Amino acid sequence: MNTQKHISQLLYRYQCVTVPGFGAFLTETKSAQWHEVSNTFFPPKKLISFNSHLKNNDGLLANHIAKAEKTTYEVAVSAIENDVISWKNNLQKEGSMELKNIGLFSLNSEGSLVFTPSEQLNYLTDSFGLSSFVTPFIKREIYKEELAQLEERDPIVLVTRKSRPYLKYAAILIVALTATGSLGLKLYSDKVETDTLLVQQAVQKQVENNIQEATFFIQNPLPSVTLTVKEETMPYHVVSGVFRVEENAENAYQDLIEKGYKARRIAPNKHGLFPVLYGSFPTYTEAQHARTEIQKSENPEAWLLIEEL
Repeated sequence: MNTQKHISQLLYRYQCVTVPGFGAFLTETKSAQWHEVSNTFFPPKKLISFNSHLKNNDGLLANHIAKAEKTTYEVAVSAIENDVISWKNNLQKEGSMELKNIGLFSLNSEGSLVFTPSEQLNYLTDSFGLSSFVTPFIKREIYKEELAQLEERDPIVLVTRKSRPYLKYAAILIVALTATGSLGLKLYSDKVETDTLLVQQAVQKQVENNIQEATFFIQNPLPSVTLTVKEETMPYHVVSGVFRVEENAENAYQDLIEKGYKARRIAPNKHGLFPVLYGSFPTYTEAQHARTEIQKSENPEAWLLIEEL
């Protein structure tokens, strides 16, 4: 089984993919970028990082491999363990180890694990089909130079003419006639505005009377609308145990209810076993926190199931 191939598939869908006994791959969305020097635009993408301290099995990778390879959960866990042993041996012998489309692992001078993410794939599905591109620079200085050359070739010349005295008296006459006409025009405009206002008031009063006397009937009322609110999905579950006998599963379920947990029983799995859950959660972070607290206080064997129920 090619574990690194299944890790790559899960990175498209999840923010955290844990490899039991090795570490966890974490993703973070990075917005679109512009490189000023090369004038290159890069689409949004997922940045991959690695945390060697998160090694507990959350069930995500093993369940995915079991479904994809049509095998059991136990066989998938064993295959992951074998691959992890092989990776660690390669690191000790070669000093480095690469997971295809994920990144390169190497050991520094202090023997610590160093991860360099791969740039081959963009795991952000919203950016599917988008690639980086370079735009040409806009050179505005050329237009300034052309304008300066045009002004030098065709200068603007102002031409003055001799004054003519008789034009002054003609202008005075035109101003006088215009003033007289403006006065008459203003009186006429005031008259039109007054008549228009009276007509508008009469029309408004008639409309108000019609509204007061009117009675409205709805012949065909619209049917009532029922809104359905979609329930919040809770795909993350903390598992208390999986029982071969249903009676034992029911006893464990009742015990968790008495302790105050929002316990659940779900349908038997394909092996005929009866799972019992401490509870279900909408986010991976909440489920991981709850599992950690339960492992500390009550059940060290509690594990995380990620599945839409």
